[in-house]
Amino acid sequence: MRLQGSTLPSVLLLFLLPPLLLLLGLCNGTSFPSNINIGGLFPTGSHEYEVFRFALAQHQDIPKLVPQVDMVDTGSSFAMTYAFCSQFSKGVYAIMGLYDRRTVNMLMSFCGSLHVCFVTPSFPVQTNNQFVLQLRPELQEPLMALLEHFYWTRFVYMYSSDSGLSVLQRILDTAAERSWQVTSVNLDTLTETTFIKLLADLDYKKDYQIIIDCELERLNSILNLIAAQRRNLKNYHYIVANLGFMDLNVTEFQKLGPNVTGFQLVNRSNPTVVKINQDWLNFDSKDLKLARRRLRYTGALTYDGVSVMATAFQNLRRQRIDISRRGNAGECLANPPAPWGQGIDIQRALQQVRLEGLTGHVQFDERGHRTNYTLTVMELSHTGPRKIGYWNEKRGYVNTAIYKPVVEEFHGLQNRTYVVTTILEAPYMMLKKNHEQFVGNERYEGYCAELASEIAKHVGFAYRLELVGDGKYGARDAETKMWNGMVGELVYGKADVAVAPLTITLVREQVIDFTKPFMSLGISIMIKKPTKSKPGVFSFLDPLAYEIWMCIVFAYIGVSVVLFLVSRFSPYEWKGEDEDDEDETLPSSASRRALPTSSSELAHSPGYSQAQVQNQNQQKEKETPEHTNDFGIFNSLWFSLGAFMQQGCDISPRSLSGRIVGGVWWFFTLIIISSYTANLAAFLTVERMVSPIESAEDLAKQTEIAYGTLDGGSTKEFFRRSKIAVFEKMWSYMRSTDPSVFVKNTNEGVIRVRKSKGKYAYLLESSMNEYIEQRKPCDTMKVGGNLDSKGYGVATPKGSPLRIPVNLAVLKLNEQAVLDKLKNKWWYDKGECGHKDSGRKDKTSALSLSNVAGVFYILIGGLGLAMLVALVEFCYKSRIESRRMKELIDAAMMSSSFGGMAGGGGGAAAGGLGGGGASGLGGENGRVVAHDFPKAGAQGLPCMSKAAGMGLSSM
Repeated sequence: MRLQGSTLPSVLLLFLLPPLLLLLGLCNGTSFPSNINIGGLFPTGSHEYEVFRFALAQHQDIPKLVPQVDMVDTGSSFAMTYAFCSQFSKGVYAIMGLYDRRTVNMLMSFCGSLHVCFVTPSFPVQTNNQFVLQLRPELQEPLMALLEHFYWTRFVYMYSSDSGLSVLQRILDTAAERSWQVTSVNLDTLTETTFIKLLADLDYKKDYQIIIDCELERLNSILNLIAAQRRNLKNYHYIVANLGFMDLNVTEFQKLGPNVTGFQLVNRSNPTVVKINQDWLNFDSKDLKLARRRLRYTGALTYDGVSVMATAFQNLRRQRIDISRRGNAGECLANPPAPWGQGIDIQRALQQVRLEGLTGHVQFDERGHRTNYTLTVMELSHTGPRKIGYWNEKRGYVNTAIYKPVVEEFHGLQNRTYVVTTILEAPYMMLKKNHEQFVGNERYEGYCAELASEIAKHVGFAYRLELVGDGKYGARDAETKMWNGMVGELVYGKADVAVAPLTITLVREQVIDFTKPFMSLGISIMIKKPTKSKPGVFSFLDPLAYEIWMCIVFAYIGVSVVLFLVSRFSPYEWKGEDEDDEDETLPSSASRRALPTSSSELAHSPGYSQAQVQNQNQQKEKETPEHTNDFGIFNSLWFSLGAFMQQGCDISPRSLSGRIVGGVWWFFTLIIISSYTANLAAFLTVERMVSPIESAEDLAKQTEIAYGTLDGGSTKEFFRRSKIAVFEKMWSYMRSTDPSVFVKNTNEGVIRVRKSKGKYAYLLESSMNEYIEQRKPCDTMKVGGNLDSKGYGVATPKGSPLRIPVNLAVLKLNEQAVLDKLKNKWWYDKGECGHKDSGRKDKTSALSLSNVAGVFYILIGGLGLAMLVALVEFCYKSRIESRRMKELIDAAMMSSSFGGMAGGGGGAAAGGLGGGGASGLGGENGRVVAHDFPKAGAQGLPCMSKAAGMGLSSM
């Protein structure tokens, strides 16, 4: 019994110990609060606050999170300080809320000093404060990975001061290392007007790669503002540095065809996300006046933050860690600050949470930043947002997109009437003469009117022609950077197609799409057609230039002089008189033999006295043989002239040197005359118009003739952008000339050309130039070649479904020669100045008297000159002969007087004198030799015999 009594307490203790231990554990468990006060600092009516309420309603596990929310202005430091201290004094265990750049430092200071954890979905900041847990992942590394993937080296970074400063610093550091060209724009400093001007400036500088880093609300406003400008964004590539790509409102922005890349934090295809999003839409739906919008990424971050808090406090409760508030923990403004001792335990519990939330894997590093997360990379396609890759810390950016050729479908065209913008420009688009009697498209006619009809027929859509409002083709204003004309109507969505003589240029192609050219052309020069030049009197001299004629004259004189000199120096050109006598053919050989040839024959001849024989011998002894040369200076000139005129001459060189001169002269005249004859026909049978301008170089060299282009067209843009020296000089002249040389439309330019009397040249497309040349009054003409080569195309907005079908229709019309038929119809078949071949400035015609009048003038002048020279020669020769005759008579009279004084005994001698006188008077070539008379008189002839008288009479 004693044993049993002693063992009974032990047995009872053995049975009662486990319940006691369990009771002790329960007593200890009751020290962990069942309700956890959670503070909240949110702006009034914010999306994050609504989600905070929704998340707390979803987490009803023990311990229960009880909210202590203050609606404050997160940008006011005073309001945030007051709210924070108020909540701290109420004994909250942790705070969730938002901040901005003006209050973030204040909150971090309080949290670090008081050891109060602050969980926030706001933008991440670079800090080592472990009591601030940042739910939003950082974007520096993913953004740099995208820049490297797209090989961006020149881009614009638009940022908000709240979230973009840290990213900007990283970009600038990398840009300095890799020589990137980065333009940074602080969005906080821009108004709506300055932002629109910035967009125009970026478009002008062709900065098409842009990063936009700001909060979701501002980002939507920026995208809507860009869309409101109606600019074509097909060349642009935007990277949206925001984690809610699918939260963006891109309905209008997408229509402009931009290339947009961004990040998505929430996987909306996850079943958990879908379920919670549906619960969110149904949360407090009865009290809502408007239906809720789906959960944003900032709301998802808030939901995950509540989940992190709930998990952390559950872990603390499970670990039986005392987190009760004791001591001076409620004074946040105490000096020195009194940190909460249990705050470090809560911070560790929050930092150690690992869970899969709406934003993916939630985990924090020792600094309170998100780590080990994954971001989905999205792009905006023509069908909407789609995934192209992902980024994580281990692998970086991984591209998963498989790009397929985008097939632009063309559906439902028959159910819509498309607006076709055009411009009145003959012969492309004109109003019919009786257009008041028609309506719609029937009012118009012309090349482009029929082209639009053919395109619509081939593609199969209905259209309505509308004239452009400002009457311009399309250019970008230098100040506002806005497009005008037909290009502007396409860019800003006022028209669907432009069918007009619209030139395909680079700047236009950047904002609209063109089809293949339906007409090729170039810039040409139009001037007033000059009057036809009347052929001159000496137009037959035109085949050879003035310099050639002068050279021929000098060559003629030089050859004649050389021929004269070589004939003088060469002995073979000299010949004696006896040779001439031998060469001459006498009238009768019998008379030649009858003449006495020696003194013995004369002595035995009857009628000759001895005195006469002696007198003859004395004369022969005194005569010496003379040598002559045919090529005197005048004969040389005559020989050269005869050879040049292809007529020959009665004399020719006998020496080798003379014949060499004659041969080379004949060869020279052969070539010259042949060349002259070949060109003479063309010059005499072609009527030429003397044009003062033949090329753009001629225009640039002078200032007498003004020249200009259409104001606001591609021709003006060509000269403005050209780097060719001639065109730069022309642009400088056109830009600085006053009054302005630019015209508002082509018709004004043509009128100015016609009224300027040749003092204005208009630069326009060659096709229009050719058309106007065929219009009455047919007083304009195209000069020179085209200054460039370009084409007209049908234009559509960027990304339009009409682009490919219209382009195929133009190609088909070209292959079927429909385009050529249309041009011939509207240019030449309806021309008013004859066919295009007859419009040339040169045309052949029959010779008229004016073409060869100079030849007749020379003939008449030559005949008159010959008559005048003959008269002068006759007068001169008559005077010489009369003078010699007088001397002869005087000598005869003197001889007669001497004979009477000597007596009559010298009859026989007188008879001999008479014979000798007759012989002397005969002379050479019938000339009278006057010096024989004194000799006869010296011999003392008494008188003149009958024979002597007869000899005188024979003169």
